[in-house]
Amino acid sequence: MFLSKSPNHPAFDPVLVCDPVYLRTAKSSDYAEWSQLREQSREHLIAWEEDWAPQDLSHAVFKRRLAAQTRDAQRGGGLSLLIFRRNDRVIVGGVTLSNIRYGAARSAILGYWVGSPYLRCGYASSAVRAIVDHAFDAIGLHRLVAACQPENAASQNLLDRCGFKQEGLAREYLKINGAWRDHLIFSLIADDNRIPAPAISASPTLR
Repeated sequence: MFLSKSPNHPAFDPVLVCDPVYLRTAKSSDYAEWSQLREQSREHLIAWEEDWAPQDLSHAVFKRRLAAQTRDAQRGGGLSLLIFRRNDRVIVGGVTLSNIRYGAARSAILGYWVGSPYLRCGYASSAVRAIVDHAFDAIGLHRLVAACQPENAASQNLLDRCGFKQEGLAREYLKINGAWRDHLIFSLIADDNRIPAPAISASPTLR
């Protein structure tokens, strides 16, 4: 079980491979492609996440985002990875483990997004399976929680395919696009019969 918060622990700087995608931490050189995909996908994404102002996609904000992600990783409190398509290394989305807790809880909150040009391609399912296995096997967590709005059938289907079980409804759980929204709560336990990600491996050539 991993309880150290060492900034050099490889569990918090991984490269995860699960066809047809791979995942790694963001770099400054990713800014242009990341911001273009986020802006291109804005209409789709703000239905499911907090709205953002135009300046939130600026280079300065991106640099602050990277710094915050680095701090979270260094203390073992969070892990944020970009999702890339393997055949051409195009950014297709992102996935996060946030609010990582150790001790008796050993849990985290799972989040994910995929840009609108890459929906329904299987990229999110592969990325979620990769980070789920990493959370349980490399970080040593026991429980993952994910939330999605009742209207988001695609996200519910994704979580179901990845072995998550619905636990209930959290009223006005998150403020999304200017309004408090109910969310369905899903969970996955390390001992559940989850569908494993095939052939996950680290590859330095993908950094």
